[in-house]
Amino acid sequence: FFFYYVVIGFRLLVVGCWLLVVGCWFPGYWYISGINHNQLIHSYPQPITYNPRPTTHDPRPINMNISIRKTLDIVTESLRPSVKTTLWLLKIMLPISLAVRVLQHLGVISWCAQWLDPVFQYLGLPGASAIAFLTGASVTTYACIAVMLSMALTLRQATIITIMVLICHALPLECAVVKKVGSKPFRMAFIRIVGAFLAALYLNLVLPEMNAPFCGVVQTLEAPSLSTVLEEWAMSSVRLSFMIFGIIWALMIIQRLMDRLGLMGKLVKPLEPIMIFFGLPRHSAYLWLVGNVLGISYGSAAMIDLEETGKITREEADEVNYHLVMNHSMLEDTMVFASLGISAFWILSTRMLFAFLVVWGKKMVKSIHNS
Repeated sequence: FFFYYVVIGFRLLVVGCWLLVVGCWFPGYWYISGINHNQLIHSYPQPITYNPRPTTHDPRPINMNISIRKTLDIVTESLRPSVKTTLWLLKIMLPISLAVRVLQHLGVISWCAQWLDPVFQYLGLPGASAIAFLTGASVTTYACIAVMLSMALTLRQATIITIMVLICHALPLECAVVKKVGSKPFRMAFIRIVGAFLAALYLNLVLPEMNAPFCGVVQTLEAPSLSTVLEEWAMSSVRLSFMIFGIIWALMIIQRLMDRLGLMGKLVKPLEPIMIFFGLPRHSAYLWLVGNVLGISYGSAAMIDLEETGKITREEADEVNYHLVMNHSMLEDTMVFASLGISAFWILSTRMLFAFLVVWGKKMVKSIHNS
């Protein structure tokens, strides 16, 4: 079942990527090729008429080749950073995944679960799931996925862990980023940790029963041998590595295409009503968009650049960060976990709900304090 989800998710990802390329091709094609609207009209094939004078060569094939070449350049230039990012993630994921598999085989995780179970049972989770949460909170969501794939979880339990980790992950790295943007790192870390546990309590109350195994992992009564454990770890790691590389490469291609076609700037205007709904400054739409598309870590350079160029103040950046610490990197995170069988509805709705509550709760506390 895991391989089935990976194949289907990767195919949908590839199809969606090419649909986006085709959809952006025609409105942005002549922009890339440097041809204006009048040239476009006069370059269409005209009715065949007798003309004794020699006609000029139709420039469209040349421009088409230029446009195709530039598109292929975007694809190729995205390959190296995609490979680099994938290798960096795998250096974190694979050792953690192997260690968890061996510890699980030796019974260490079962021993730890006896002490952690009284805390996590109120969240509808087994005690061993604390290892996945702590791994994601300290490292990345991909390391958490490696731990989750090493455990026997139901789909309901995996959904709760997913939301907890998506709200609270990579705390050392992302707290350093928000500090440079203008927020207090320890306050943001505290908000994310508390928000993760409150989200788990909320999901434990509203989620229906989902007893299906997560990614087809089934806990057997007979303990497998160490060689079997290592073989299963190797196969699942290879499949997961290809999935991560495919997603990261497609995301980098899409982001570069949107930037080349100038679509990122054009998306800001329609987002102003959303900013008002979430209690954010109207002109912070681009900052919100960068955080939600690229994430706090990937989009930190753009966020800092907006602040340094004076397009947004430190106070406004801090206000946006209260939203982004709860809900960021919606594209990548949702696609990765949805490909593993987690419902995209619960991922997006829960994160947006808690982002809404955090921002408006901060405004309410501030108004009460000022009064």
